[in-house]
Amino acid sequence: MTQSATSESGLRERKRAATRMAITAAARTLTAERGLNGYTVEEVCEAAGISRRTFFNYFPAKEDAIIGHVDDDVPEDILAEFIAGGASSPAGEISPTLFQDLIRFSLRLSEQMVASEEETRLLIRVIRKEPQLILRIIGATEQREKQFAKDLARREGVKPDHPVVQMAVVLLTNIARKSSMTYFSDGNTRPYKDLLMENISAASQLFSQPFEFEKPLSREGSR
Repeated sequence: MTQSATSESGLRERKRAATRMAITAAARTLTAERGLNGYTVEEVCEAAGISRRTFFNYFPAKEDAIIGHVDDDVPEDILAEFIAGGASSPAGEISPTLFQDLIRFSLRLSEQMVASEEETRLLIRVIRKEPQLILRIIGATEQREKQFAKDLARREGVKPDHPVVQMAVVLLTNIARKSSMTYFSDGNTRPYKDLLMENISAASQLFSQPFEFEKPLSREGSR
């Protein structure tokens, strides 16, 4: 693919992403104001400046528009930087800088989250108004975690079910989730970055402690 074609492809994807996010913002605003059944798809289209056909090209229903698209969670440049960090390590071997790069990756995403803080607060209002959306959010979260595992595995040259990949996904997503819950809780005054680093440091301290375990007896040894 030529540089020109690559540039055009990137521009089209950025336009698609901008359209998706405009639809999601409109759907969340209307839901927070009127509830899920208090508006129509046509009103979402009017608010986002698109046609009904365009809406359904991006999302199958209002509920999906509210949740948003998995591809819009991580900006391409942040993901590319993270994946490139494993280039010097042989494929199939966990890179020695993975943990440090995961922290840097999380901090870059935290900057993105703070920049779109109003959108997050809007989603919280939507969930409080329409708690039945929680099941859809759980499903979307699982999809996002699977995509994160694929990206991480691609960086390391291993399969997505590699135990280090799976543990990284579990730890990072849950640390981010806990940090977000504290940040958006009533009365919090601490910056999200401080909360995130505090929780990462706590996890690092815990897992750096030495441990011993007894190997399970073999069948022969247990007789």
